[in-house]
Amino acid sequence: MRFYAHDAVWDGSSGGIGSFEGAAAIRGFLEDWHAAYEENEYHQEEAQDLGNGVLFAVATLGGRPAGSAGWVQERYGYTVTWADGMIARVVVRADIDEARADAERLAEERG
Repeated sequence: MRFYAHDAVWDGSSGGIGSFEGAAAIRGFLEDWHAAYEENEYHQEEAQDLGNGVLFAVATLGGRPAGSAGWVQERYGYTVTWADGMIARVVVRADIDEARADAERLAEERG
């Protein structure tokens, strides 16, 4: 969490995850999310520095929910905005193409 600004935002609302404001709220969300799984994995497929403090990444997350024999897997696009050496905002989207377009547009706007 040392890379997150104290007022950072984690926005997964387009994927039904919700939005969390502040490093403490983000940490609580991430801890709760990981605690819901007895096993989990993260595979980063790509990461691109788009310039102007904008990073875009695609990752697949998988896991076995607590108390289940099944396995779930999801793929997301992440737009990460940096300011003053800290993560200011993370936007998570299930539609990778839309996420990429948004990240590219944001990098251009910030340029």
